[in-house]
Amino acid sequence: MSVKQDYPGCIRMRSTHSVPDTMGRLEATLAQHGIAVFARIDFSADATRVGLQMRPEQLLIFGNPKAGTPLMQQVPAVGLDLPLKVLVWEDEQGQTWMVYNDPRYILQRYGLDGSRAERLAGALALLEVAAGTP
Repeated sequence: MSVKQDYPGCIRMRSTHSVPDTMGRLEATLAQHGIAVFARIDFSADATRVGLQMRPEQLLIFGNPKAGTPLMQQVPAVGLDLPLKVLVWEDEQGQTWMVYNDPRYILQRYGLDGSRAERLAGALALLEVAAGTP
């Protein structure tokens, strides 16, 4: 597994696929497990629309209200970090990367019980599958 934590509170991993392919795989994998995809934002396409250039970069917003709602009922501000998000981009060498908030960080940030991490971690484990990492 090529997981590297070099952004505070985030987990970063490589994908063996392009940005569009990774995003498609993420959406399909989440859908297969009944996890809602709320939005897909293509930052590089938005940059192109305003005359700027940017390597491929997209954000996927997803989650399960059954998992997130109890956390937001306990601490409404957790809605800043929920639903979950994964950012996928291509670096200068053409390698695709994914980054997302570590569920332990989200819980710690809002003072939530660490046993609730499993509510968030289940969906995040699927990201590794979609990235094609062993």
